[in-house]
Amino acid sequence: MAQRIQPKRILLKLSGEALMGNQDTGIDPVILNRVGREVLEVQAQGVEVALVIGGGNLFRGAGLAAAGMDRVRGDQMGMLATVMNAIAMQDCIEQLGGRCDIMTAMTIEGMSERFNAHEARRRLQAGAVVICAAGTGNPFFTTDTAASLRAVELEADLLLKATKVDGIYTKDPAKHADAVRYDQLKFDEAIAKQLGVMDLTAMVMCRDNRLPLCVFDMFAANALSAIVQGAAIGTLVEV
Repeated sequence: MAQRIQPKRILLKLSGEALMGNQDTGIDPVILNRVGREVLEVQAQGVEVALVIGGGNLFRGAGLAAAGMDRVRGDQMGMLATVMNAIAMQDCIEQLGGRCDIMTAMTIEGMSERFNAHEARRRLQAGAVVICAAGTGNPFFTTDTAASLRAVELEADLLLKATKVDGIYTKDPAKHADAVRYDQLKFDEAIAKQLGVMDLTAMVMCRDNRLPLCVFDMFAANALSAIVQGAAIGTLVEV
């Protein structure tokens, strides 16, 4: 395989749905444990790891907003769902012997501390996994945008988006047998072709801050570990 960047600090973006496994909702302990182990394996290789986890497995504000609920309140509930996932992941990592701190975009006394980029970088350097929860703290922004924002603030070398497919395709591979996977892409091309990698705000933020993005299959064995060693797995998007 061709070699790629070997990052010293990464931010891993997980969707909430990824934690469901084969369930209809909630958190699958098997998936949670697997992700926790892979994160600690990568950390053992000398890579600092931050996480952003979505909340779609527990709650989707957009759905209730479409049914008439106030969008701001719906999004606030979605932010709280990401905190619940963060607490579950923190417990898993600590049960496995790691150190894990949660930093949220809003103040939640007794459960987390307020996100501070400088302090978060110090925690990463000290050997903690840092989970950035509650999105950006604002409605109308996705956890993809939160992930790109936190990755830039934390000076990550690479943003990793774990999905259920092994990269970015010319079209939806689940619907089109002739879909072709990209090995590498430019941000401008991904944006122009509307490939649906991440939302536009997140993509532009990565592009403007020259932050590489790798989209990969989170269910592929040892994929995360191989990527941080420079293996050409998934699709790499760069400026």
